[in-house]
Amino acid sequence: MSSEFHEELAALVPNLRAFGKSLCGNADYADDLVQETLIKAWKNRSTFAEGSNLKAWLFTILRNTFLSDRRKRKFEVEDPEGIMAGKLSTHGAQNGHMDFLDFAEAFQKLPDDQREALVLIGAEGFSYEEAALMCGCAVGTIKSRVNRARNKLLELMALDAAADLDPDHSAQTTPPIF
Repeated sequence: MSSEFHEELAALVPNLRAFGKSLCGNADYADDLVQETLIKAWKNRSTFAEGSNLKAWLFTILRNTFLSDRRKRKFEVEDPEGIMAGKLSTHGAQNGHMDFLDFAEAFQKLPDDQREALVLIGAEGFSYEEAALMCGCAVGTIKSRVNRARNKLLELMALDAAADLDPDHSAQTTPPIF
């Protein structure tokens, strides 16, 4: 079957190229589709039933390859000069883990009332008024506790300002501390 199959494949290449070009409108891309079709057909030749229509089988493979490629490409953005890619960056995860451990240690050193206020406002997203009701104190007291907690965290972590917490800022000046 291999030599016959090989000859039949070779004989259908012009038909595949024409069909590929009619689908995509580009001769180079059509050649890529034909090549991919022939590779898939050769790998799966054992699934082809002898006596059935090889041309129809190959055209189906080519069409499905084309449609799969289009589905993948609809999420791609053309960026021939790399402008968009140049704007993308990722910060290393190692520092983030260590920074979190430093934060957790400093956070535990805060007085209970400051830690509670910071969690309610910063982590849970409650308003100052809601936090004050929960803690049974004045709004100004909650604001003061949150402010003191933030300042104490900066001091304990040896940070100059909240800007040091921004990974983009610290990556531009010194290695990220937090």
